[in-house]
Amino acid sequence: MLKPFIPFFLGVLLICSCTANKKSISTSKEQTTMELTNKQKAVAVIESLESGDPTPISYINPNKYIQHNLAVGDGLEGFGQVMAHAPEGGFKAKVIRAFEDGDFVFLHSEYDFFGPKAGFDVFRFEDGKIVEHWDNLIEVQKPNPSGRTQFDGPTEITDLDKTEANKKTIRDFIEKVLLNHEMDKLTTYINPQKYLQHNPAVADGLDGFGAAMKYFAENGLVMEYTKLHKVLGEGNFVLTMSEGKFGKGELTAFYDLFRLENGQIVEHWDVISPIPPKSEWKNDNGKF
Repeated sequence: MLKPFIPFFLGVLLICSCTANKKSISTSKEQTTMELTNKQKAVAVIESLESGDPTPISYINPNKYIQHNLAVGDGLEGFGQVMAHAPEGGFKAKVIRAFEDGDFVFLHSEYDFFGPKAGFDVFRFEDGKIVEHWDNLIEVQKPNPSGRTQFDGPTEITDLDKTEANKKTIRDFIEKVLLNHEMDKLTTYINPQKYLQHNPAVADGLDGFGAAMKYFAENGLVMEYTKLHKVLGEGNFVLTMSEGKFGKGELTAFYDLFRLENGQIVEHWDVISPIPPKSEWKNDNGKF
C-alpha cells in the first residue's frame, strides 16, 4: 500500500531539493548505495512504486534528473506528483527482466499503473545516480495467436562476450529492414525456424509477421519506423528505441526487445505507444 508513504515520500523530495549539495546524513545509507549495482538501484526504484520504500529516492540525482515520460513533470517534483496521485490500493510493479549497458539500465516490467500495463524503462546513470529516465507503456492484453503474453519467455542473460556483436546485428536489422525496407534481408537477421513473438496481435514465425503486415495493408493502416534513437544490450538481449508512425498514422514510440541466438533474432517483445501532441506534454524533454 503506497498511500501511507506518500507524505513521507514528498517530504524526502523536499529535503533532497533543499540539501542536494550537502553530505548525506546517514553514512550507512551511503555505504549501502555504493554496494548496489546500477541495475539493482533501477530495479529498486521501480519496485518502490509498489512497496512505498522511500530509500530508492536517494539513488536519483535531484539536481540533474531529466524525465522523458511526457505525462510526468520534470525532476523529482514530477515523480512526487505521480506518487501523490496513487489510486486506492496503490501501484503494482514487478520487474521481469533487467539489463545493464554502460551507464544505462533497461527494464521490462509488469505494472498496475492506472490500470494493468506492460512497460520498458530506461535509466541513465552518472556517478552511481540516476540522472535521466525514458519509458514506454501499453495496456496489458490477451495472449497473442500463439498463446504468448507480453511478459513470458526466457529471462536468463547469456553470451556476454557477444553483446556488441548482437547490438550491431539489431542496429543493422532496424536500419536495413525496418527503416530502408530491405525485406529480402529479413532471414539474414531473423531465424525463421525459431522466431517467437510476444506482440499481442502477431503469431510466431515469419508467417505471423507476414499476416500482420497483410492485415495492415488491407485496412489502410501503417507501421513505419522513421528514426532509430538508441540501441542498448547485455549479452543475448538487445533493446531498441525508435520513432515512427502506427495505425492511422499517429506519431509513435517503438520499444523493441530482442533475444538472439547465434547472431540471429529468435524472440521479440515490444511496446508500441502513441506520442502525445506537444500541447499535452508536462515536460519539454521530448520522448527520446
